Amino acid sequence: MLRAARAVLYAVVPAEAVLAVLFVSGVPLPHPVIVAAEAIVTAVLVLEGVVAARLYRAARRTGAGRLAALRAIVAGLVPAKVRRFMGFDTKGAVSLVLWLGRRRHGVPPGATAVSYSGAQTATMMLFLFAMVVELVGAEIVLRAFGAPAVVRNVVLVIDAYSILAVLAVVAACITRPHVITADEVRVRYGAFFDLRVPRRQIAAVRRVRNYNEERLITVKDDRLGIAVAAQTNLVLELTEPITAVRPLGRHAEVRTIRIYADTPAIALAALTPLPGPASRPEPASRA
Repeated sequence: MLRAARAVLYAVVPAEAVLAVLFVSGVPLPHPVIVAAEAIVTAVLVLEGVVAARLYRAARRTGAGRLAALRAIVAGLVPAKVRRFMGFDTKGAVSLVLWLGRRRHGVPPGATAVSYSGAQTATMMLFLFAMVVELVGAEIVLRAFGAPAVVRNVVLVIDAYSILAVLAVVAACITRPHVITADEVRVRYGAFFDLRVPRRQIAAVRRVRNYNEERLITVKDDRLGIAVAAQTNLVLELTEPITAVRPLGRHAEVRTIRIYADTPAIALAALTPLPGPASRPEPASRA
């Protein structure tokens, strides 16, 4: 039954989205189609409700609290990759609000925030401007050729969502910098990547100049790279492997991490420990 509930979600959600677009566009739908859609939605709701109740009871029998049981329902019904995409959208929306409020996420008092968005923000803004021009141009062309309202509305929704998604990526990269505290280094890329590295596991930090990174996030052997505009300029060597979770949920054990920082000198200074009292030279004694 759980597999059936997941399969129905995959089929019904896109169909409902199409019907919603048609309804908003003012396209008249035959009465039998509306009745059939309502019947299917009712059946899906009943099926999902039964499966959710079973998952909830099973979680409660194992001693889980109410919130944990609700999370078990989501984990059981929604595939992991879909949940991650939903998480990207949620974090992107939160980042837009933080950006408008000139605030940052996950930077506690006393921590060093290391920005990395400077190398790509200008390029992404130009790309965003081109998308806005394309949206307006598509609307003008479709109207000139007499395209029906449903086609124009679908194109408008797709283009508008794409613009919003790019804005969310820009906002997430600005409001979610790398964070260096006394206990850990938080390596991030927007809403897509987040890795906490304990300071005690960092054996060495050095500056580099790499301009040929192949992809945004790469894992090769035990080396992880998080590039910005195909660049990295800091390398963290670890004393032991750490588990990194890639954007779509795959896990990798890494011992070397390459990242990009707009001001690598600040990051390097925050990552380099100051000499302790025991290591400072004692003053020469007077005769």
